[in-house]
Amino acid sequence: MTQDVEMKELQAPSNSITSATPSTFHHLKEIASLIETGAYAREVRRIVRAVRLTMALRRKLKSSVLGAFLNFALTPGSEVHSRLSSYLPKDDEHDMDVDTATSATQTLAKHSLPELEIYCYLLVLIFLIDQKRYNEAKACASASIARLKNLNRRTVDVLASRLYFYYSLGYELTGDLAEIRGNLLALHRIATLRHDELGQETLLNLLLRNYLHYNLYDQAEKLRSKAPRFEAHSNQQFCRYLFYLGKIRTIQLEYTDAKESLLQAARKAPVAALGFRVQCNKWAVIVRLLLGEIPERTVFMQKGMEKALRPYFELTNAVRIGDLELFRSVAEKFSNTFNSDRTHNLIVRLRHNVIRTGLRNISISYSRISLVDVAKKLRLDSANPIADAESIVAKAIRDGAIDATLDHTNGWMVSKETGDIYSTNEPQTAFDTRIAFCLNLHNEAVRALRFPPNSHKEKESAEKRRERQQQEQELAKHIAEEDDDDF
Repeated sequence: MTQDVEMKELQAPSNSITSATPSTFHHLKEIASLIETGAYAREVRRIVRAVRLTMALRRKLKSSVLGAFLNFALTPGSEVHSRLSSYLPKDDEHDMDVDTATSATQTLAKHSLPELEIYCYLLVLIFLIDQKRYNEAKACASASIARLKNLNRRTVDVLASRLYFYYSLGYELTGDLAEIRGNLLALHRIATLRHDELGQETLLNLLLRNYLHYNLYDQAEKLRSKAPRFEAHSNQQFCRYLFYLGKIRTIQLEYTDAKESLLQAARKAPVAALGFRVQCNKWAVIVRLLLGEIPERTVFMQKGMEKALRPYFELTNAVRIGDLELFRSVAEKFSNTFNSDRTHNLIVRLRHNVIRTGLRNISISYSRISLVDVAKKLRLDSANPIADAESIVAKAIRDGAIDATLDHTNGWMVSKETGDIYSTNEPQTAFDTRIAFCLNLHNEAVRALRFPPNSHKEKESAEKRRERQQQEQELAKHIAEEDDDDF
């Protein structure tokens, strides 16, 4: 009997709305309540949690759910409500009417909190970008940015940083990223004046991405060097900053700093950010090759990255062998991939490293070889390969890459014989250095140990302590008697 009553109660609303919609709508209402609590209590952590929960619901957002939530969170007929409702599609009016009626039956209090208003902008903007309605997303993002400029509340900063990101993403997807550079600079200045550090982090990364998108590396470095620095508030933004810094350093030929930044960005990135970690590893592989290092095979065998890093694995193999012809074929085979990754110009720089590696292998294999044979083995395809080979060998000798001499008269490269290193004192010096390091480490560790006070002394028993005290008293009494005798 109880079951029949429950079934009848459940059958009533089944014609109006699907089972999935009220679940999503219910979650959105809980998020709105969380934002409201955080706004009144001025607890930013609640706003952060609300944004995190929203990202989990992103794939479940529908126009009917958003329409019902706008009616719940905003006053119907207001300017904001009308503007945001105009961005939603009208193809499922029946669902929207039903959702509105369902939500109206509940006791709702209309909110006028700026945090909820900005959150509604964020929801609609995410929905439009996911639906690939980029022109409407740009209009919505511009309206939200205009509203944000009039708000100076720390509880809005977290929502504002997400809006900045999607604002830039909408224009990037339509190829109009240069149009908002002035607005991003103005927003960064406003965030600096308001001490909005999270907004400064986000906007700085967006500006760096904007400059690097158009290959404006000098301007990006000037902005980065003059921007205010503070402790990172978001791990994701810090990873992005390290990645952009690594790209700037690579273009500026500062390969050591670039390698450190790129590897740190790859290590700090979340496991779920597979695409970002792939990009970091691609640039890190190129930078390590430019430094003369050969990345380990495990770098290319990371889970989920094998296919994306395959072109760079073959490129690394060509550089390791020193085969210029193989290097050319790999560069031509994956030219589209390298152009899309914007690493083609860096791969052109690798040609010199390939030639140097091949020349080093030749100098090890031959004690004396003609420049004609050097040009053939390096597969130089220039107009005068012998002259090029001579200049390459001379530069390698000057840089210390090979230990050889150049015989200009006969046109030979004469490699110096490598003697038996174990007949010299070098192994003894190396062992002495390692032993000294280990001994110093041991001595420092012993000095760093802590011991309780007087632990080296034996603990005396109670009987011995009484005897010692009695002897001290007798000695003191004897000394006092001697003093009396003196008087």
